[in-house]
Amino acid sequence: MTNPTAAMLVIGDEILSGRTREANAHHLAGRLGRAGIDLREIRVVPDHHAVIVDALNALRARHTHVFTSGGIGPTHDDITADAVAAAFGVGIDVRDDARAHMQAAIGQGRTLTTEHLRMARIPHGAALIANVISGVPGFSVENVHVMAGVPSIFVAMLDALLPSLEAGLPVLSAELRFEVGEGRIAAPLRELAEAMPELSIGSYPFSDGAGYGTNIVVRGTDQRSIDRAMERLASIRRSLH
Repeated sequence: MTNPTAAMLVIGDEILSGRTREANAHHLAGRLGRAGIDLREIRVVPDHHAVIVDALNALRARHTHVFTSGGIGPTHDDITADAVAAAFGVGIDVRDDARAHMQAAIGQGRTLTTEHLRMARIPHGAALIANVISGVPGFSVENVHVMAGVPSIFVAMLDALLPSLEAGLPVLSAELRFEVGEGRIAAPLRELAEAMPELSIGSYPFSDGAGYGTNIVVRGTDQRSIDRAMERLASIRRSLH
């Protein structure tokens, strides 16, 4: 069984300028791995309509799912919804169900402002993604899932969305620490990776107060294969002493 694939499109000048630290990609990667969806790409683009449209069209053609983060707020630079509508060639307008979610969130005694209604504009044919925090919904158009940039809201939207998506086998992992640099184990690691192509074998050097070394992380969907790889890694580590 081949797992579905995914890409993430992070939208916002504030990310590219360094003003805001991006946190949603880390959360998404972990959640998708546990759900059996392989995150293959993460792309960051500015608040520029044509750039967002081009990136969406490229990513949605290559992957089962595309998750976006950012650009669905009330200000002039929140243009993700319009870009998604353009990418799919559909119209966009205030939707009654989106308006109702927002009215419930602010209270029936208050009037939705122009800024509120801007966030209720949804591309035609989209399915809403619930937002239990602020009431402003995200939405899905085919395989593109549009969510907020605020981390707590992104997490809530992902919680609402993930159970409905096509998934696969969870990605499992195991790790072994070597008290030597990467150069000492590069050759046997290469041989192991070639012998077990169904696994991802990563090498991550570290330096701490006790010295330096290399952590080897094995990832895959079959526990028995991971166990065999860990046995071979343990043998490699013993041979170094």
